[in-house]
Amino acid sequence: MGIENQVKELIEQVISENDLRLDSVIYEKEGSNNFLRVIIDKDGYIDIDDCILVNSLIGPILEKEDPISENYILDVCSKEKGSN
Repeated sequence: MGIENQVKELIEQVISENDLRLDSVIYEKEGSNNFLRVIIDKDGYIDIDDCILVNSLIGPILEKEDPISENYILDVCSKEKGSN
């Protein structure tokens, strides 16, 4: 199972419990940094508070389960940003 699928399984439920949807998970390298992009959506507009909420919800899960051995930057963003 790929990293994206592992992460998705770990975080999807807690996101949906907060009236948000997990659109996709992307793990990619940009320059010398690894990014774990968690793209969320909901009815209406995603705002910065939604991104902060999801970050605070999934951060501890990812810390505990540790599905990625490398250092990475967690980037929670809206579907609009993720589709550009």
